Amino acid sequence: MKLLVGLVWLLSWLPFRAISALGWAVGSLIAALPSSRRRIGEVNLRLVLPDWTPAARRRLLRQHFVAMVQMLLEYGYCWFASRERIQRLVRIEGLEHLRALEGRNVILMMPHFTGLDLAGQRISLETPLVSMYSVQKDPWLDEFFRTKRLRFGNGIIFSRQQGTRPTLRALKEGRRLYYLPDQDFGHRDSVFAPFFGVPAATIGGLSRMAAVGNAVVLPCYPRRETDGYTVVIEPPLDNFPTDDVVADATRMNAVIEAQARRQLHQYFWLHKRFKSRPPGEADFYAK
Repeated sequence: MKLLVGLVWLLSWLPFRAISALGWAVGSLIAALPSSRRRIGEVNLRLVLPDWTPAARRRLLRQHFVAMVQMLLEYGYCWFASRERIQRLVRIEGLEHLRALEGRNVILMMPHFTGLDLAGQRISLETPLVSMYSVQKDPWLDEFFRTKRLRFGNGIIFSRQQGTRPTLRALKEGRRLYYLPDQDFGHRDSVFAPFFGVPAATIGGLSRMAAVGNAVVLPCYPRRETDGYTVVIEPPLDNFPTDDVVADATRMNAVIEAQARRQLHQYFWLHKRFKSRPPGEADFYAK
């Protein structure tokens, strides 16, 4: 693992366009190889883009593998690049929406797009953040990840095992919550809401935390471009949350779908987003 970290350190010295080219080469190769992840991506794209031809979906999946590999190679920037280089590599569009909420509790709703870690690090240079993470099994790796995520000194993170109380406390104390709400965590605490027209198990955490934390929700997403990233911060969701968790989940998924359709290859399609099914429905991923 330490050798891999050393390789990532070496990659951090490469220009962004070189990382893009290397990611294209490696990602295209991986996309051509049979794998369980490729099969998951094929199932997801068939579900969400049923009107596309199989050839068009295959091209999109190849583009997605490229974007995923580019993201992995860019962790060198996340872990080792200077503050000034991060600021040059990642621009922010819509920062005025965040600044207009000075003194308010804010949740930055960040879906699973490639570039989400660079985006979070960039936003943390503008405002104090709090976020949640999954503990790594390897203690050395877990400590390494924690240290690198916090290396600019303007954020704090809590493990999911600690629950939401510490995160909510930090939100109420003025830190902005960087929150990723769009993966399938099973039936517990989830409702079914449409995502690309497919019922998807959707956690109600965004509306609950916004209600308990008296917070404004700002949707955001990163957009990978030829010379870096642009983090787009959208206007706040009005009349959110409501007392209807299904309506809130439906609205959240609609926002994420609109963001994903602007850059389909940069959304995470290798996760079993539709694994949990309503009663009576078959498993989409069963062979």
